[in-house]
Amino acid sequence: MKKIEAIIKPFKLDEVREALSDVGVSGLTVTEVKGFGRQKGHTELYRGAEYVVDFLPKIKIEIVVANQDVDGAIEAIVKAARTGKIGDGKIFVTSVEQVVRIRTGETDEAAI
Repeated sequence: MKKIEAIIKPFKLDEVREALSDVGVSGLTVTEVKGFGRQKGHTELYRGAEYVVDFLPKIKIEIVVANQDVDGAIEAIVKAARTGKIGDGKIFVTSVEQVVRIRTGETDEAAI
């Protein structure tokens, strides 16, 4: 099993959720986060004063999928989240050793 964490632009969330649903991902966790990469933030004007916004609002999506579903899930995220502009985000894939569904006690792939 693998955990896929994707950092995307906030307005792309619905498209990514639908794309993941289409490839069979049944659950996900969404967190509002802030950060920056090569985008390096930007300046904004508020009541006539200019200030620097170092951390940009992003969405972090976390899913756990079976090994054979990893490539399809990544492809779905990339297609749905890509705008072609800087700041589209990143995807991180890590191994998951064990999963337990609390309600039923199911483990590993049965718990996904």
